[in-house]
Amino acid sequence: MTESSYDHRVSIAQEYFRRADAGRADIVDLMTEDVQLYFPKYGIGHGKKDFVEFAMGMGGVFAEVQHDFGDYHFMSADRHLIVEGTTCGRMKNGKTWAAGKTPGGRFCNVFEFRGDLISRVHIYLDPDYVSEDHPRFLWGLDGRTW
Repeated sequence: MTESSYDHRVSIAQEYFRRADAGRADIVDLMTEDVQLYFPKYGIGHGKKDFVEFAMGMGGVFAEVQHDFGDYHFMSADRHLIVEGTTCGRMKNGKTWAAGKTPGGRFCNVFEFRGDLISRVHIYLDPDYVSEDHPRFLWGLDGRTW
């Protein structure tokens, strides 16, 4: 992969996150018609329609989400771009999270590209953004620095 194609894919991924944060419907314009999506507790989706369904479900619980581009790590191989980063935000119920201050907010996305479009995005994170699943905190929530 040339440096310019790497930079171009990073730019598309950053635009993906900007559109996601803003809840923009045109996020699917960055994707192939048969885009594949994976998200924990959602599973695998195929096509723009499934991606819109997923986004609407997420929009139903988030009041706001912000991806913090300042600490992102981008890794590339062949047609893939891997992005490790952090988020902060607020749920519609008023609860908040901020990576580094709370357990939630760290993620890793694996993008696959076909030409200039995203053909696959697998999102790896703990979907318990605001730590409501207390029984699964095996080491407690005792003021630990995240």
